[in-house]
Amino acid sequence: MKHRFDVLDIFRGIFASFVVLFHMALSAETPVLKNQFIDHADVFVDFFFVLSGFVITYRYQAIATTQDFSLYFSKRILRIYPLHLFMLAIFLIMEVTKKYMTSYVHVNQLDNESNNVVTFFTSLFLLNSVKLFGVKDLSWNIPSWSISAEMISYFFFGVCMLFIAQVKLTRWKKEVYALVVLLSIAILYAVTGAFRMNYGYDYGFLRGLIGFFTGAVCFCVFQQVYPRWHTFQASWFSVAEFFSVVLIFLAIYFGAYLKDIGVVYDLIFFIPILIFSFEKGFVSKFLKRIPFLHKVGLYSYSIYLTHPFTLSIFNILFIRILHFQKEDYSYLFILNYAFIFLFARWTYHHVEMKFKDYKWLDSLRGSPKRTLPNQH
Repeated sequence: MKHRFDVLDIFRGIFASFVVLFHMALSAETPVLKNQFIDHADVFVDFFFVLSGFVITYRYQAIATTQDFSLYFSKRILRIYPLHLFMLAIFLIMEVTKKYMTSYVHVNQLDNESNNVVTFFTSLFLLNSVKLFGVKDLSWNIPSWSISAEMISYFFFGVCMLFIAQVKLTRWKKEVYALVVLLSIAILYAVTGAFRMNYGYDYGFLRGLIGFFTGAVCFCVFQQVYPRWHTFQASWFSVAEFFSVVLIFLAIYFGAYLKDIGVVYDLIFFIPILIFSFEKGFVSKFLKRIPFLHKVGLYSYSIYLTHPFTLSIFNILFIRILHFQKEDYSYLFILNYAFIFLFARWTYHHVEMKFKDYKWLDSLRGSPKRTLPNQH
């Protein structure tokens, strides 16, 4: 049985929007954005990793040969790299423009040491979530570190699938994925001495692996419990969905305490992803009735990856030129988000989805288009 997981897509869009508000708050002085929930909304990035592992494991269960791996990884690159490259080019143009304009006008943050030749190439080759000599901070398009972590997770997932197929461990998939999670946590603790998860340019790839393979385990659990759970009444799922939302809220709200054991967020996000994958409760039904939320979910990757640029342009226009105050973000954030949404809609259709037709790739690999086997 094929699944759409529409509600999980909606949550991805909602949480991407919370990450946007988290970055908006850096330029704001209003309780609307300066509060304990928004202050810790950056950990929603870990939700993206767990959900990505869940969805990718669902979609790609037939990687058994190097040809399968090549086709799978090529598709993944074509899915996420075009928008990343587009935004990196925009930030390069902005940096060059700032260098040129400094002779004529005062430009803030001209000497951003993080935006240099080395970090440009680490971003270009999506290595900007790996600790490298001389790199001391996030650079260029700041959220792109997580795209690097995602790509590395894609690669290791494909390798795991090949390993499972070659040594005939299909029945032990869940255990293999869990082992990757435990090994990643162990390595993270060994190199940092802590279980915090506030890593990006340095150990972000380990953060990504922990979340992604937690999501892979989550799908295996979903696949295992589906035959029984899908017969449960909607009222049971309604209660479970309500408490899942409460759990997410509390986990973010008390981030000041939980971030010290940041790996717990992957386990926390495991629960709502599993519950909402059934889409049977009243929260799911409510969310699916709102067309705008479907669009937010559809554009979530573009919203997430383009928002630093749109925020910069918006702040130049309204704060620097029109002299609005930081307190004005109590209502300006709505207009700002509208700008971000509209630009993300454009990039979704004209950049992100440009390579969505993979038929030419299938023919290039000399293999028919693979389809998922029935799941249940």
